[in-house]
Formats: sequence, C-alpha cells, structure tokens
Amino acid sequence: MAIRPMRKVFVTGGSGFVGQHLRQLHGSSVLDGLDIVFAPTGMDIRDRSAIVQALQSAQPDFVIHLAAQSFVPASFKDPAETLDINLLGTLALLQALGEIQFKGRMLFVSSGDIYGSVPEDELPVRENRSPEPRNPYAVSKAAAELLCRQFHFSEGLDVVVARPFNHIGPGQDPRFVVARLAQQFAQIQAGQRDAVLVVGNIDVSRDFSDVRDVISAYAALLLRGIPGAVYNVGSGHAITIRELIAMLASIAGVHPAIEVDASLLRPNEQVRMVADVTLLRRDTGWIPRISMQESLLDTFHYFSTEIQS
Repeated sequence: MAIRPMRKVFVTGGSGFVGQHLRQLHGSSVLDGLDIVFAPTGMDIRDRSAIVQALQSAQPDFVIHLAAQSFVPASFKDPAETLDINLLGTLALLQALGEIQFKGRMLFVSSGDIYGSVPEDELPVRENRSPEPRNPYAVSKAAAELLCRQFHFSEGLDVVVARPFNHIGPGQDPRFVVARLAQQFAQIQAGQRDAVLVVGNIDVSRDFSDVRDVISAYAALLLRGIPGAVYNVGSGHAITIRELIAMLASIAGVHPAIEVDASLLRPNEQVRMVADVTLLRRDTGWIPRISMQESLLDTFHYFSTEIQS
C-alpha cells in the first residue's frame, strides 16, 4: 500500500489557545496526516510582506487562519484595534496568498458570535441565518468572513469558513467563563481562596465543545469541506453554566457559595444558544469525541497542576 504524503498546513495565531493545542496534537491521528507549520512567533498578521516571506518558506497545501483579537470585552475597549487585527489582518493574509499564487485551501476561523441574538424558536441556529453581530469582535469576524468569500468568488481562492461556538479545555485563558470557574475551583481546593465562587449569569446556556474536538473539525473541513461553504462548529447541545458548576464541584470535591459579580453580567444577554451542525457532519463525517466530563476534568487538572507548580 502506498504511503500517503503528508500535507503541510500553515497556521497563523499559533500562540493562542487553539494554536497551543495544535502543537500538542501535531503528529496525532486527530490531524489526519497533516503536517503543521506555524507562522513565525511575533509575526504581525497585518504585515503582508512578512506573511509572504513566511508562506514562501513554508510552501503549504493548506492555511488555517486563527490569528485574532478574540476577547469580546477587549473589543469594546478598543474596537479599532480589534477591527485592525481581525479584518485588515485577514486582508493582508488574503493578499499575500494571492501574491504567492497559492493553489491550496484556506480555512478562515470566524465565530458563532456573529449571529447575535437568536429567537428561541430559531434554535439551533443554522448557517443560512443572517448575522446580527452585537459586539465589535463579532462585527470584525462577520466582515472578515465576507472578505474571504469575496476572494473566493472573485479571485478563485478556495476558502472554507468555520463558525466555532464556545470551546473549552486545558490551557484556556481564565478570562473565559469555564476556565475562570475551573481556576476558582482549583484555588478553593488548594486553600488559596475562600469557598466562594464569583460568577456572572449562570442560568444562560451555551454550546460548548472541547478544543481538541474543534481542531479535529478544522482538519475535517480542510480535507472534506465544500469550497466557499460556511460551517457551524459545535456540539449541537446547550448546557447551562449552573450545570457546569455542579460538574466542577463534583470533580473538585468542594461546594462553594456563589456570589454574582455585576461586572461579569452582560446587558441583553442571549439566554440560550446552540448550533445546528448538520452541514458539518453531513459533508465531513465529523463527530465530537470528548465528553463534557472529560473536558472539565482536564481543565480543572490543568489549573491544579499550575497551582502546585
């Protein structure tokens, strides 16, 4: 039997949450024979000449564009920087791909946040729903999506768009809700803080997936996605923050009091959000493999180990 040659994937944003897991999964079956090459550390995604040089050196078959300012509160504080990085950075990458006459596939990582507020009777949300972004981060991703698809239609670039919903796992920045909760549980268990959990609205429900399953979805889209198509990436199920807290309490063996921090509450917050992932499963055969219990356990252990060290 002939050995299938490895296909090279150039990844921007390799220092982020997903990028770090890509490094750990390099060479595993999750990546289905894909060889990962990361953009140089410190490369500014808005620097087209630097991108051209990196692409010419890598000579990739695929590109995954992860580089972004992805924290929603930061996008409110500095919307210009968020748009500069997420939109103009994407433009610089697209122009660089054109300059080197790239013939492979680019996966643009957008966000399920672009849908904005979705009525309960229209959930799970499908890809054909018009975006109604409610924050500068979501605006930047929606605009960059349109830019990518414009290059697909007018320049012939093979682009696939992924709209990931919330993803979690070990190593995530504790600014994000599940990581923040897991870190607090680890600190309480270690006696580093009082048995009080500081939270926002814990009765909202979201579609959470483990970051390692999200990466396997990206690999599947590179290999089997339809050119020019847009895909939701999620579990297809919603779970409340309150339920996640109960699971973490069981894992940590502590049951803290709950204190609501008004600064963590968002006005007009979506009560429930869940993705329709029919297209992703139909076109690629992808299914998530890591349970919520395993994901939370790994995240809690990550912070426990960090505290011990």
